[in-house]
Amino acid sequence: MMRLLTLVFLLGVGFVYGQKIPDLTKYSTKKERLQVWAEYCDELIFKEEYSKLRIAGKKGLSMTEKSDDAEISLFSFYTGVTFNYGVEADSAAFYMEKSEKFARKAQNPRRILEALKQLYYIYAAYGKTKKRERIIVAFEEIIDTTRDLKSKAEIYLVIGDYYVNLGQYEKGLSNMLNGIKTRRLALPKATRRDSTNLGVQLIVISELYIGLKKYDLALDYLKESVGFVKGYKEASAHIYKDFIECYCAKKQLKQALNAYAKLQKLVNNETEIACWALLIESDLILSKYYNDHHDHQKALFFAKHAKDLAPTYADEFLKAQVNFTLGLIYLKQNEYATALTFLKSAEPTTTEDDPELNAQLKQALAETYNGLGNWKEAFRYQKEHAKLQDQLADEKSKKNVAEMEALYQNERKQGEINKLSARDTINKLKIEEANQQLIYLLLVIAAVLTIGILFFVQSRNRKQHNAQLQLLNEELKKMNANKTRFFSIINHDLRSPVANLIHFLQLQKESPELFDEATRLRLEHKTMEGAENLLQSMEDMLLWSKGQMQQFKPTTEKLKIRDLFAELEVYFVSNSKIELLVDKTTEAVLFTDFNYLLTILRNLTSNAIKALEKVEKPVIHWSVTETENGTILTIKDNGSGASKSQFKALYDASEVVGIKTGLGLHLIRDLAEAINCKVEVNTEPNSGTTISLIFNKPGHSSI
Repeated sequence: MMRLLTLVFLLGVGFVYGQKIPDLTKYSTKKERLQVWAEYCDELIFKEEYSKLRIAGKKGLSMTEKSDDAEISLFSFYTGVTFNYGVEADSAAFYMEKSEKFARKAQNPRRILEALKQLYYIYAAYGKTKKRERIIVAFEEIIDTTRDLKSKAEIYLVIGDYYVNLGQYEKGLSNMLNGIKTRRLALPKATRRDSTNLGVQLIVISELYIGLKKYDLALDYLKESVGFVKGYKEASAHIYKDFIECYCAKKQLKQALNAYAKLQKLVNNETEIACWALLIESDLILSKYYNDHHDHQKALFFAKHAKDLAPTYADEFLKAQVNFTLGLIYLKQNEYATALTFLKSAEPTTTEDDPELNAQLKQALAETYNGLGNWKEAFRYQKEHAKLQDQLADEKSKKNVAEMEALYQNERKQGEINKLSARDTINKLKIEEANQQLIYLLLVIAAVLTIGILFFVQSRNRKQHNAQLQLLNEELKKMNANKTRFFSIINHDLRSPVANLIHFLQLQKESPELFDEATRLRLEHKTMEGAENLLQSMEDMLLWSKGQMQQFKPTTEKLKIRDLFAELEVYFVSNSKIELLVDKTTEAVLFTDFNYLLTILRNLTSNAIKALEKVEKPVIHWSVTETENGTILTIKDNGSGASKSQFKALYDASEVVGIKTGLGLHLIRDLAEAINCKVEVNTEPNSGTTISLIFNKPGHSSI
C-alpha cells in the first residue's frame, strides 16, 4: 500500500506528455529556462523515470541562484523523490527537508505541503516516529485552515495511513473516507490528474478493507475506481490484482480468472516493472487458492509462472514469497526435500521484512523437517514459530486497545461538539455582523494601498528609465572612443607602406637616370609586391573593422608565432634597405587576438625602420623566448638608440600625440593592454633598442 500511496502525491506534481529534454539555449532569460526545466522534471515524475529525474533535479539546483528560495525548494523536491525510501532514506530526507526549509522561506504553502507529504513516508520507512508525529500535527493544522479541497483530500489520506499503522483502524479509515468525500466535492472542477488521484485513493481504501477481510466493501471501492484510472496502467494493474484477491477469498474462481486474463493482457503490452510485479503477486494468490483446494497441479503452474518472472521483475521480498509458495506446494505433496530447498531460500528475507509471513514459514519448516525425520530441527522451528505467534498476538492486542481508545475519544468529542453547536449558532450571527464591518474597512484600506502602489510604481519606473539612459550614454561614449581609436590604427598602419610607394614613384619621376634596367625592374617588382601587400593589408583591416565597429574587444584564438612573423615579412617586403630577420622555425604558440598582435608588431617594426634611416646595413631581428612563466616576443635593432623620454607615450596616457609624433606608441600601449601584454623597453644612446612583448601564463604575475 505504501507504494500506491506515494504515487497519489507524485501524480499531483505534474501531468504532461511527450516532452523531450528541452534545449535551454532557445530561452533568453534564466526564469524561462528554469520554468521549462521544471516542466521537464514534472514529466519525468509522471513517467517515473527517476534516474533521469535525479540528474535533472541536480542540474536545476545548479542553475538556480542561491537567493531563489522557491526554485531551490522545487528542485530539491525533484531530487529527493528519486531516492528509494526503503534503502536511501537518509538522502531522500536530506533533499526533502531542504525543500521544506526553502519553501517556508519562500512562503509557498503548496510547496511546503508537497515536501511534508513525502517526508511522512520517508520517516515511516526508517522508523522516525517523533519526526512523523511532527508531520501529522502540521497536517492537522493545515486541514483546519486550508480551503483547497484537493490538498485536504491528500492530507486526509496521509493521516488515515498514519492511524492505520498505529492500529487505530477506525480513526484511520474515517480519515481516508473523509479524503474520498472531499475529493468528490472537488470533482466538478477536477482535472484528469485529480480524477486519477481519486481513483488511486479508492484503491487504497479497498486494500485497507482487504486487510480487514471485508471483501464486499473492498469490491465496491475497486469497481468505483476503475473509471477514474483509465490510462494509468500501474493503478489498473493494482485493481486487477485486488479483484483476484477478493474473488479468491469469496471462492468466486471464475471472476478471479477473468480478472487475471485482463491483467495478463495489460502487462503483455507494458514494460513497467511494477505492473509485472503485480502479475507475480496475482500468480501467488491463485497458486495459494489452488493449493488450499488441493489442486496441486494448477497451484504449481501459477507458482512456476511467478518463479519464471521473478528474476527480472521481483524485488527480494517478492522473490522470497515465490519461494515460500513453492515450498508450501511441495510440502502438501510430501516432497519434503524439494520443499526444504525453497523454504530455506525464503527464510533470510522473511525474517527481516515480515514477522507474520516469517511465522508461517517457521511452521512450514517445522512440518518439513518433521517429514524428513529431523526431529531436532523440527522442534527448533516449532519453538520459534510459537515465540513469533506470541509476539504477533501482543501486537494485535495493543492494536485492539488502541482502536477501542480511539472509538472512546471519538464518542467523547462528538458529545462536546453537540454541546457547542447551539453556542456556535449565536456566535455565527455575531461573526457575520463583524465581518460586514470588516469588509467596509478593508475596502477603504485597499483603496489607499492602491493609490500608494500607483505612486510607488510610477516613481520606480522613472528611476529605471533614468538609469537606462545613463547606461546608453556611457555606451555611446565608449563607442565613439573605439571608433576614434580604430581610425587611428588604420591611418598609422597604412601610412608607412603608402609613404614607401610614393617615395619610389617620386624617385623614378625626378631621377630616372639613377636606375639601370635591372635595378629599375627589380624596384618595380618590389613596388608591385608592396602595392599588392598594401591592398591585402587594407582588406584585412576592413574585414577586421566589420567585427570591431560594434564592440572593440579582442577575440582569443590559438596562434602560431611563425605565422605572425610570415605576415610581417610579407608586409615589409618592399623595404629593401632593411634586413628583417625573423625566427621562421619556432613552434611557439600564443592564445590571443591575431589582428591586435599583428598591429603591434607592424607598428614596432615601422618605428624601428624609421630609427635606422641613417644607419649603414640596418638590421631588425624578431625573436621568441619561452619560459616557465610565459612567452616573450623581442624586437632588436642595431640603431643608435634613444632616450627613455622618447617612449613616454607607451606608458603615459596623458602624453600629447599627433599623427607623426607618438601615435604609434599610443596604439601599441592601448592594444597591448587589451590583450594583457606587458611592453618593456631597453634603450641607451649608441647601443640600439630592444623592445619586449611579455605574455604571462594564467596565474603568473611576472616573467
